[in-house]
Amino acid sequence: MNTQETEIQAVSQLFKVLSDPTRLRILLYLKQGERNVSSISENLAMEQSAVSHQLKLLRDNRLVKARRDGKAMLYSLDDHHVLDILDQTFRHVSHH
Repeated sequence: MNTQETEIQAVSQLFKVLSDPTRLRILLYLKQGERNVSSISENLAMEQSAVSHQLKLLRDNRLVKARRDGKAMLYSLDDHHVLDILDQTFRHVSHH
């Protein structure tokens, strides 16, 4: 696979991950800063196990990062590019 094809596959995978409303809600909530699974679960009114599953997918695709704080894991957006992608996409959607 050439470089362009590899990049196309990576972009396609990113949009697949972003296509899920629950994962989008998690990312938008994390725009406010670091959160633990309990806080995210409460905010989304979802079971912690379901949120943890979504966080793993987001981490595997480098949209979210985690750090340990004592016994808790704190999740945050991986970098400012995640915000840029979300902001641009929401602007595009609201433009129509």
